[in-house]
Formats: sequence, structure tokens, C-alpha cells
Amino acid sequence: MNEKRQDIHNSDIPKLCRACEARHQGICGALNNEQLVHLNRYSSQRSISTGTELVGDEEEISTYANILSGVIKLAKTMADGRQQIVGLQFAPDFLGRPFHSSSHVSAEAASDVKICAFPKSLVESMIAEQPELEHRLHRQALRELDEAREWMLTLGRKTAAEKVASFLHMIARNVDPYRDPDEAGQAVFDLPLTRADIADFLGLTIETVSRQMTRLRKAGIIGIENNRHVTVPDMERLDRAAGN
Repeated sequence: MNEKRQDIHNSDIPKLCRACEARHQGICGALNNEQLVHLNRYSSQRSISTGTELVGDEEEISTYANILSGVIKLAKTMADGRQQIVGLQFAPDFLGRPFHSSSHVSAEAASDVKICAFPKSLVESMIAEQPELEHRLHRQALRELDEAREWMLTLGRKTAAEKVASFLHMIARNVDPYRDPDEAGQAVFDLPLTRADIADFLGLTIETVSRQMTRLRKAGIIGIENNRHVTVPDMERLDRAAGN
């Protein structure tokens, strides 16, 4: 067993961190034992109910967080009050933008969410000390940029059917942080957004979203129970329906 593997399982790691599966995929995986112990002294795990706002648009921020479970929706609000969902975050994403004094989007729990929160100033000092931590945050930012570009293609060029299939494919790939995103076969999940939110996110009407969901169900590409519980028997079929 190599030194890195031994370090991960070292008994000096705080008990809360050892029990956190998201830690190995999130930013905390870049920290050594001493840094984990230090961060743990100031961190707290919180359970957030669906619909609760975690951060307001243009709100001054003092904490960052790791998403441990659930889905968070990011939105921008216009001067006249109109709102647009601009992104979704899943475990083990990092919630926050280092070295920014305020948030440029609002963040709301789209489902019941569990987070591990810690002081902004502490994380920023650790970034200066630990290059790998900065690299992980940089990789997440680049991944989000790539996803935003892909979503521009979805919104600008895909048909309504392909948009809905693309949305479902994205949720299926990301809602379980411990599932291999490239794994084929079956996926099962609960929709984290209402039909109205899905329509807002895709630039469609609620009726169009419902109609396309029904078409996917009748084609056997998805199964739906109670309007929320979705089964995807074959991820490759859903991927093809998304026009990928």
C-alpha cells in the first residue's frame, strides 16, 4: 500500500471526515491530515430543506461549503424580478467562488441538501498553502465552463425533445456522486426540479416539458412514477434521444 493511500486512511483524520464519502472526490481530498483536522475545527454539517435559499444574488459571503448530497440550483434575478436558472450543482461540488466578496448568483436547495460549511477566510488561506487545493477548484471551474458551453448548444440548437432528454441525462449522470458518470445501463433518480423549474431551465413551456416526458415514457426510454421518480433502463438510449 502506497504512502498516499495510507495517509487517506490514517486514524488522525477527524471522525466526521472519515465517514464522509464525498471527501475523497471533493476538495478535502487535496488536504493532508493536519489541514483536515484544522478545517474540521471550524466546519459544520447542515441539512437544508427543499426551497431554502443558501445564498442570495449579490449577497456578501462569509462561508463556503462542500455539497454532500442533494441538488442546488443557481439562478440570476433581473431588475424587474424575473429569474433564470443558470446552473445546477451536485455532490461533491464546491459551493462558492474563492476570493469574491459577494455571490453573483443565488443558490437554493432544489432538493433536500446536506452540506459541510466552513469559513471563507480559512479556505482562502489554505488555497495559498496547498497548490493541489487550488488545482481542484480550478478543475471544477473549468468543468463548469465546459458544461455551460454544452448547455448553450442544448438551448440554442436542440429540439424540445432533445432538450428534455438532455436534462434527464444530465441529472442521471450527476445526481448520484458515487456512480460512474460514464457507466451505461440503468439509472434511477428523483427529479430535483419541478416541471415549472425544468421549463424555466430549458426555455420551454410546462406543457411542452410534460408532453416530451410522456413521449419518452411511451417510447420506453424512461419510466416515471408519481411525476418525480424516474427510471432510465438504458442510459445509451437516453443519450441518443438527447442528440448526443
